[in-house]
Parts: sequence; structure tokens; C-alpha cells
Amino acid sequence: MLKLTLTKIKKYGLLIFLCVLLLVKHLRYVLTNNMPPGPFPLPLVGNVLNIGFTDPLGSFQRIAERYGDVSTLYLGNNLCILLTGYESFKEAFVEQADIFTDRPYFPIIDKLSKGKGTDAEKQRCFALATLKYFGVGKKTLENSILQECRFLCDSIQTERGLSFNPQHLVTDAVANIICGLVFGHRFEYDDHKFHLMQEYLDDVFQLPISNWGRLYNQFPTLMSMVPGKHQTAFASMSKLKPFLQEEIIKHKEERDPEAEFTEENLIYCVVDLFGAGTETTSNTLRWALLFMVKYPEVQEKVQSEIDQVIGQIRQPLMDDRTNLPYTYAVLHEIKRFANIITFTPPRMANKDTTVGGRLISKGVMVLPLLKSILQDKNEYSTPYEFNPAHFLDENGKFLKKDNFIPFSIGKRLYPGEQLCFTFLPLEGRTLSLKGTIGVSSGPEPFQIRATR
Repeated sequence: MLKLTLTKIKKYGLLIFLCVLLLVKHLRYVLTNNMPPGPFPLPLVGNVLNIGFTDPLGSFQRIAERYGDVSTLYLGNNLCILLTGYESFKEAFVEQADIFTDRPYFPIIDKLSKGKGTDAEKQRCFALATLKYFGVGKKTLENSILQECRFLCDSIQTERGLSFNPQHLVTDAVANIICGLVFGHRFEYDDHKFHLMQEYLDDVFQLPISNWGRLYNQFPTLMSMVPGKHQTAFASMSKLKPFLQEEIIKHKEERDPEAEFTEENLIYCVVDLFGAGTETTSNTLRWALLFMVKYPEVQEKVQSEIDQVIGQIRQPLMDDRTNLPYTYAVLHEIKRFANIITFTPPRMANKDTTVGGRLISKGVMVLPLLKSILQDKNEYSTPYEFNPAHFLDENGKFLKKDNFIPFSIGKRLYPGEQLCFTFLPLEGRTLSLKGTIGVSSGPEPFQIRATR
């Protein structure tokens, strides 16, 4: 009995010794790695307790406020640099743009793309060239948007002033513009296959930022054997491919094959185009509708300006933008206040460098957080309130702000929308301004009424 007890003591003693040894090694690494300041990470799980699962965006914001614009986080065992503040963004992504070109590896992206993520640069170049050819930034795209606006307005009109959720109509309209560019045709709003495609795409796009996606990135082998929403997204990607292949077959006879650009590459390129073009735009429009209903005095001013400059006979054009300073300011304030893009895609430095005097080592993931820039107290008089005056000068002219970067550094133009309705709330209902967590943040589902 005594020998058995001594054996147990030795085993437990060895286990305790190994744990202490690992803890000391972990402490030594954390305290001597010369990285920017940040919350202390626990072994294996890192800063999971600091971030949590219910409000990761708020947690990141609080960490940035405490430790500065360049701070360190551990996502599990993976070291990560949290980057906030306009000057830090400018120093990293403009002044050192050639250094921060790489993207980190994520198992979840590799799984969804079946390893085609390595061809991302080739796909991006192809996508940009194709979009440019088919009219992005040209009148041809503007005409497609205006045409789809008519279909959207007709569908809103069929609601006859009764309550409806605008989410599907707005998403259908935006997705159809992308379909016009990618497939060469649009879909009817009641097309079952069209809605299935959007459902599959939504499953895929929401996975990387979800808790299931975060768990998969940390434990890919284990999670591949566990049921959950990640498995639903993988299945949706498989179901999406035949839909896209059917469209590719229709165009194959007229297709000019690209060197080393396979049909498989093309499928993932199309998925990327829908991801980049549909969700952010449809969420922006849904926020716009929500804010117009929530702040009727703003909606009234927008309508009044449009009536004075454009009238109610023709549709608005991009050329009208300079004559619509208040409307233009409202569109900017919608993107600022809604913080539609919670995170820009993570980057990596291709060599050791510094930002804000802090070391960023080669190969370490950099996570850019936009919220602090869009809520800068030094730039916006009421950063936590919806206030179009943030983008107007004392004469009511549109005020351009250099640090307004809702899609990160780089100019992104936003097409105007046709406001030929008055949008109203349901009687006795209070609309929430709470956003959802996703690749881009949209408002929670809401009901409104639309009257001519």
C-alpha cells in the first residue's frame, strides 16, 4: 500500500514538475519576446478569456484602448498584432505597403477553397481585370445599377405600404448586379435557385468570423470530426459548386481560356466576387433604410435635397453627387456609424519592421481594427451618435475627411441609391441599432413600411 502511494506521488510530482516547467517556459517567452504590450496570455488558449465569445469586437476595442494602437494578442498559441488608429494604418498600409502584402494562413479558408487559397493573387488580378472590362467605374455599371433599382422599387411597391422585412429584397438586388457582371444575366427575385445560391454563399461567408470558424482555425483536425455550423458551411460550398459550374458550362464555348486558370480557380474567383460585392453593399443599404426610418428628420432632408436637384421623374446619377452634399454626407455617416467592416482582412509583414515605434516581426498576423478610427473623438464631434453634420462644413458643403476609411486604406466609391419612397416604422415598435457579427456587420432583422 505504501509502495503504491509512493508511486502515485512520483507520478503526480512528475506531472506537476512538467506543468511548472511549461509555465516557466511560457512566461519566459511572453516576457522576453520584445513584442508590443497586451493582455497576459494563458498557455494553449492564449487570450480567449480576454476576448470571449459573445462580443469579440468590443473586447478588441477595449484591449486597444488599454494597450495602445499597436498591441499584442494570442489567438490560442498564435501570436497576433492588433492594429488600430489612423496613423498606424497609414504607416503600415500606405508608407510600408510593400511590406504588408502577405496574408496569414487560416485552416478554415484552406478547407473552404480546397487549397486554392494559394492562387489568391492570380484570382484577384483576374477579378480586377474582368470587373474593369465589364464596367466597374464606368457608365455601363451605373446603368446596371439603375436598371436593378427599377426592379427593386417595383417589388417594394407590391408591398402596398404594409410591413415587410427589406433584407431579402435588398440582397437580391445587390446580388443581381454581381450576377450581371459575372454571369451576364439577372435572376427574378422569386427564383428558387437564386435564393439557394445566396443561402449557400451566406453560410460560407459567415463561417470564418464565427465561433465555429475560430475553433476550426485553432483545432482543425479535431473540428473536422465534430458536427456544427462549420460542417454546414462545408456542405454549402459543395452544393454551391454545381450551380456555378452550370453557369460556366453555358459560357464555355465563348470563353477565352486564361493561362493556368482552371475551372476550379474560376469557381472560387466567382465566390470571392460575390463575397466582396454582395454582403457589404446589401448591409450598407439595409443600414441606410434603418437609419432613414429611425431618424425621419434626416430622411426628410435627403428627400427634399433629391427633389430639388433631381426631381421625381428621373433616377439619380453619379454625376449628381456633387450637387447632393447632404445626401452624400448621410451616406458617409451611415458607413461610419454602422462600422460595416468590423475587420479588414488580416495581413502579415514579409520582414521585420516597426509601426508606431513597436516591433512587428516577420510572419506575425496583423489584425487591423477600424472601429477606433471611425469613432475618433478628435475627428468627430459626436462619435457615438448618428450625425450627418460630421461630413458637412459650416456652409453645408460636403466635408472630405482623410481618415474616413470604412473599407480600410484606399478609395472606394459608393453608388447612390434611389429614394422614391418614404420609409416608416411600424406603430408602437422601437427599431434596434444593434448590428450582427459577421464578415461585414448588418443590422438585426427589422420590419418597415414603404409609401410613395
